[in-house]
Amino acid sequence: WIRLFPIPFRYMEGEKRFSKYQWVEVAAKKSSSDTRKESFEVDISTLKITSTPLPTKDVWKARKEIILPLQASSLCYLQKTRRQTGDTLGFFKPKTIHKFIIERDTSEWTPAEREKLLQYSIYDRHPLKPLEKIPYKFSYRFTCAEPYCGGHKLICVDWELGQAYRRWKREYADKWEQAIIGRFETDMILRYDTYFFVGTIHGHPGTWIIIGLFYPPT
Repeated sequence: WIRLFPIPFRYMEGEKRFSKYQWVEVAAKKSSSDTRKESFEVDISTLKITSTPLPTKDVWKARKEIILPLQASSLCYLQKTRRQTGDTLGFFKPKTIHKFIIERDTSEWTPAEREKLLQYSIYDRHPLKPLEKIPYKFSYRFTCAEPYCGGHKLICVDWELGQAYRRWKREYADKWEQAIIGRFETDMILRYDTYFFVGTIHGHPGTWIIIGLFYPPT
């Protein structure tokens, strides 16, 4: 795994707007500001899309062929081996997802977060529209496959989850929570074969969060 940033997707021109599970080529160099070994800075001006998105037919066969060989046994394993390997990114299947949790959060960006968002203005020719701060934290409570696992609760910052909140808050008004839970708890447990992409937080290398979901149908 590698981590590529910054990706100012909202401000990228159409020919550079790639989809999930789509191959791209881009120039990158090891980050000078992020000591995590997988962290690379990208030159967005060099980005080229080189394929169509991998299809979802045959229960995501094409995507599985790329992703599943990279699977770790558990979050417990990733946590245990991080100090030896330095790995801060991983992918695994939880044994049991117990609950999807919605908790209130602040509605304003911190000064540091706001400054980071403004750095992306160099990619935009128009006045910036501030990115909406989601006033909730989303988490999963789950158990790993390891027999000694005592359970975990990890914050989830999956991109699709954030976009679902923004869209469904408008479409469903005060019913948005039911829609989110239906999709990200009920469906992820009952309809999909759900895996987690995880990574550590910059500055807190021992703290893991869920950064993406992989959910082929069962």
